[in-house]
Amino acid sequence: MTAQGALTGRIALVAGATRGASRAIAVELGAAGATVYVTGRTTREHVSEVGRATETIEETAELVTAAGGKGIAVPTDHLEREQVEALIERIDQAHGRLDILVNGVWGGDYLWVGDGGLDRKLWEADLDAGLRMLRLGVVTHLITHRYALPLLTRHPGGLVVEVTDGTAEYMRKYRGQMYFDLAKYAPIRMAFGLGRELADLGCTAVCLSPGWLRSEAMLDTYLKVTEENWRDAVEQEPGFCISESPAFVGRSVTALATDPEVARWNGQSLSSGQLAREYGFTDVDGTQPDGWGFVMAAEAGEEPREEDYRLTPRR
Repeated sequence: MTAQGALTGRIALVAGATRGASRAIAVELGAAGATVYVTGRTTREHVSEVGRATETIEETAELVTAAGGKGIAVPTDHLEREQVEALIERIDQAHGRLDILVNGVWGGDYLWVGDGGLDRKLWEADLDAGLRMLRLGVVTHLITHRYALPLLTRHPGGLVVEVTDGTAEYMRKYRGQMYFDLAKYAPIRMAFGLGRELADLGCTAVCLSPGWLRSEAMLDTYLKVTEENWRDAVEQEPGFCISESPAFVGRSVTALATDPEVARWNGQSLSSGQLAREYGFTDVDGTQPDGWGFVMAAEAGEEPREEDYRLTPRR
């Protein structure tokens, strides 16, 4: 587990930290002592198009501070370049550096769920919804990198983490809907390209995917369970047995951020389960779930058992 205070003095920006993986990443960076700027569109005064008023960036910032870091909430629409530019200028003026950039902006699930799920062909899907998905999941990332990377590359050792849903190995298959497929594969290519562009500046870029994440929306909207009784959903979704808490992917990022040899991962697509085995951290229940390994085995026609993909490290 990452030592408390290991990131003291480090400045992080977690873009899109209202909920889910990015919120947990922000909290875990805070637990390691970092100052974490958290951004998003849902605040206590304004709810984004996603429509989830129960999670806000102010709450995320408070969780970061409670964990031991310093959380700073900055309302930001990452499609608005002026807002992103102002955000980076604020970080620059306050600290003169940016050490960690986690780009987890998304917010597009409601678009494919409301458009027939993943069953519509390209020419059947709603064009406006599809293009909005790409703006939320791809264009936001490009705009954020455009303004944040000049600050991050000012000092060697900077780390960029692109967050997506699916590893490069898994993405060899078609995700079933063109816009969704493109939105989820783009961060892998961004990390690959940024790895090339950042290497000579002493910085590192990776793409990271959680497994089957027990996010707020997955629990309360899709499966109607809570973190406390999530196993009740396994009957309706057998693969959910291999799910992981958001903290697990958060611990993946802190492991990367505290690794003096993190450049060995430059340009690669990584998963939380893979990094847990490498660095030795566990999920909140003390196990190391390999979500993508389990899913790929199931899709290959095997009958994977949870115990074979949810390891318990020896003490």
